[in-house]
Amino acid sequence: MKQVVLKVNFHDERTRKKIMKTVSGNSGVDSISMDSKDMKLTVTGDVDPVSLVSKLRKHCNADILSVGPPKAPEKKKEEPKKEEPKKQEPKKDDLAEFQKLWIAHQNAQMVPLQHYYVRSVDEDPNACVIC
Repeated sequence: MKQVVLKVNFHDERTRKKIMKTVSGNSGVDSISMDSKDMKLTVTGDVDPVSLVSKLRKHCNADILSVGPPKAPEKKKEEPKKEEPKKQEPKKDDLAEFQKLWIAHQNAQMVPLQHYYVRSVDEDPNACVIC
């Protein structure tokens, strides 16, 4: 496991996406993080830094800043969890009222069925027919 910090120069979002795709396509990459403000790319995993830089140079200017063991993530202090108040279950009266409103809503949305009138050639000899 290595942590490789690279300095990459890119100017637009398109190049940034190409860089991320190129790095993530390498075998042995565990995590990738990019700091757009400082133009730094941090890659963690079993990767060869030289081959990584050579692939990145096809898209942008890339230089190796440091190679070393991965740093352990800082542990945050765990705050005691607050007990959440239990949700009140709806009363039966509210439930019955809700059901009545729902049924009324559904009935208001119902569209009457459309009936079609079909004419045959026998009934109207002057009708347009495609044979």
